[in-house]
Amino acid sequence: MSEASSPPARPVALLIRAPGTNCDREMAHAFRLAGAEPRTIHVDRLTADPAALAEASLIGIPGGFSYGDDVAAGRVFANRLKRRLAEPLMGAVERGVPIIGVCNGFQVLVKLGLLPGGGIDGGGFTQRATLIDNALPRFVDRWVSCVVPGEGGGGGRCVWTKGLSRCELPIAHGEGRFAAPPEVLDELEANGQVALRYAEDNPNGSARHIAGICDPTGLVFGLMPHPERFTDPLQHPAWTRLGESHRAAEPPGLTMFRNAVQRVAVPRLAAG
Repeated sequence: MSEASSPPARPVALLIRAPGTNCDREMAHAFRLAGAEPRTIHVDRLTADPAALAEASLIGIPGGFSYGDDVAAGRVFANRLKRRLAEPLMGAVERGVPIIGVCNGFQVLVKLGLLPGGGIDGGGFTQRATLIDNALPRFVDRWVSCVVPGEGGGGGRCVWTKGLSRCELPIAHGEGRFAAPPEVLDELEANGQVALRYAEDNPNGSARHIAGICDPTGLVFGLMPHPERFTDPLQHPAWTRLGESHRAAEPPGLTMFRNAVQRVAVPRLAAG
């Protein structure tokens, strides 16, 4: 096959895992379905040699129970990244790399300070929000209905949620209640950084029904629901009742990953 007719290169999606991460294979599968080449790396290896970050076109922090949720969910993982990888991660954002953190990954991004975004302050980022115990202090594992803010849905700043308006996704967490000072919540609303809300049901008591937020660039996205668990219509618990239109439609989880991959995918140029 000639260079001119060869298929476009698949962008590399780097998945960062830690002890206790258990959703990395699902996220890798979602990125693969969306057209990326997933590569999983342990945080110890990445902190020893951050060069892999420079090669990544997309970055994912999967869900699970990193470091056993000691101290608080995501805190230890976030501190590892903050001390060793803050500047490379900010550099990735500056060069346009979409980053997603799901469930425990969302907790990591918030406690790292990459979400909702506040800039580097010396050796790390500024934490301006948090995720705490659910209002009813128990682990919640079920499907929820969510809405994407913005005119007609998908009209906000977030790259990952473009084209979506309302969707169902599964949740599985015990510390999913989004909390922030009123002035930070107002800022998120005004800047279009609230990327996903729980609809009628607020399963964890999150402030303003917030299920996911993005940074001011729209590239960094964190959410408690699991989009990587709904990339095939048959994964929906009611798929047998929803009919052919449901089975023919692209699941919202796959749409999120495809949005990010399409953002960075560049067709290979023909040889001169």
